[in-house]
Formats: sequence, structure tokens, C-alpha cells
Amino acid sequence: MITALLCLGTCLCGMAQAEKNASSTLALKLLIEDLPEDFPEAAKMRLHSKVSGLMTQNGILSSDWLNRFFITVSAVPLTKDIVPGTPVRIAQNMEFTFYIADYVSQTVFSSLAVETKGIGTSDTKCYQEAVSHIRVNTQQFKEFVDNGKAKIIDYYDRNADRLIAQAQSQAKRKEYEAALFQLIDVPMDCKSYDQYLQAADDIYQQYIDYECEVNLAQARTQWMSAQNAKGASLAAEYLARIMPDAQCYDAAMELYEEIKGKVLDDWHFEMKKYQDGVDLESQRIAAMREVGVAFGEGQQPTTTNLSWLH
Repeated sequence: MITALLCLGTCLCGMAQAEKNASSTLALKLLIEDLPEDFPEAAKMRLHSKVSGLMTQNGILSSDWLNRFFITVSAVPLTKDIVPGTPVRIAQNMEFTFYIADYVSQTVFSSLAVETKGIGTSDTKCYQEAVSHIRVNTQQFKEFVDNGKAKIIDYYDRNADRLIAQAQSQAKRKEYEAALFQLIDVPMDCKSYDQYLQAADDIYQQYIDYECEVNLAQARTQWMSAQNAKGASLAAEYLARIMPDAQCYDAAMELYEEIKGKVLDDWHFEMKKYQDGVDLESQRIAAMREVGVAFGEGQQPTTTNLSWLH
């Protein structure tokens, strides 16, 4: 087991280098919330699509949770005129300001303001046309994203020792999920990416070892209380949570074999295994990310106040 884990650590570093050569994994939460009260939902959806396109064009992934870094856009009506004719139309000048920022420190890393005009027979059509005139495939938008990306990468590199130490401190308090959540969003472009990955791997091993001991103890208790199909079923609920590379996995397998030998075909359960034919290191990294993401999703703010951007 120890030899396997040492080999895995070496493979993780090799895979990290290969992944860094392939692409960046900077992920930002997309927030479209700082808009005028009368901004129609259809125009909001179109604006969301514009920002999504901007991210895709510049190699930015969309995060499902708000860790600390995000991208957003605000909209401010400038002038509104009535255009005579049949039918009467509305002409609306709008200013859209794009931001890449840090929600925790309330720091703006990059911003870009653009003005557009929308003309339509209703406020909704007017706003929609104003949004449609935003051109995100321009050099100024590329520079906006590059500037924000560089500052986020710089943040992770400058604070690597502090952030890793903070996560390790959380792990010592058995706050493993919170620790992993702090480490999973580091972009591969960071010079310190391997440090973060190794720290996450170490903490993940502590996590699955701890969870293995807890769940194995519970499985044994359930089985000893009722050594029949019902007890086997209750024990299986805990055995199913044990990862293949946990230190007590062999002991869990012994209990599994004991139970299987007594309940025979009445027990349709198999211990968790890594998928054959799929890279082991990739599955391990995916598993540790799953733990961090699950924690992060439960920590999301119920409301997001972005008034500090202005």
C-alpha cells in the first residue's frame, strides 16, 4: 500500500506537468446579478451568453460554485430617447462594465467598460439589441481577460506557502473537505501548481484513511449486531464509502469476504474499485475534486452583494 502511494505521488507530478503543457484550468464563477431592476430576463440571458462566449474564447472554464474569483458585468442606462415614426421606437444608450474580481478580498483584478446603443419598439427589445452589439471577440476584451487571469495566477503563486499551510492546518483539525476546497481551483498555469497538487493529494489521503476507519468500524458494528442479510445490507452502506487506496481497505475487504461467505448469493454488493482501463491518477484527482466541490456547494452564499465593485 505504501509503495503504491509513493508511486502514485510520482505519477501525480508527472501527470500535472503533462496537464500543464496541455491547457490552463482557470475556472471563474459567472455572476450576472448587478443589473437595473427593469433589465428584462431575455436580455439578461443574452448577456449571460455573451460572457460565457468571452470565457470560452479565452480558455476560461465556468465554475459551478463561488470560491473567490468570478467574472461579472454591470449595466447602466445612460440616455433614453423616443425615435418618431410608425411605430414609435426607443433608443437606449447603455454602458456595460465587465469585471474579474476577488469576492473574498473585494478586489477588482480587471475591468472594461463599453458603450452600446439599442433601438426597439419596447424596452425589452431595446435592451436586447444593446446587448447584441457587445463584441467580445476584440483585442480589448482579450486584454481584459489576460490581465485578470495573470493577477489570479500571481495571487496563487505569491500565496502558495500561506494557502497550503492554511489547508494543512484545516486537515489537522480533520476539516479535510474544507482543506481540499481551498486547493482544487488552482490553475495549472501557476508555477506552484505541483505544490498545491501534492498538498491536496496528501490531505486527500488523510481524508480517505480517516473515513475508512470510521466507516469500517460502523460496518463491523452493523454486522456483529445481525449476521444475516439485514446486517449485511446495513454494513454495505458503510463499506461502499471506503476508497480503494485507503490504508484500511484490505481490512475492509476481509470483512467483505467474511460477510459474503455467510450470506452467499443473498448479498449483491461489491467493494468500490477504480475503473479498469482509466488512468488511476486521473480518477484519484477527480475523486479529491469531488470532495472539495461537494463541500464548496454547501458553502455558497444565499445572496451575492456586488455593490462594492463600483
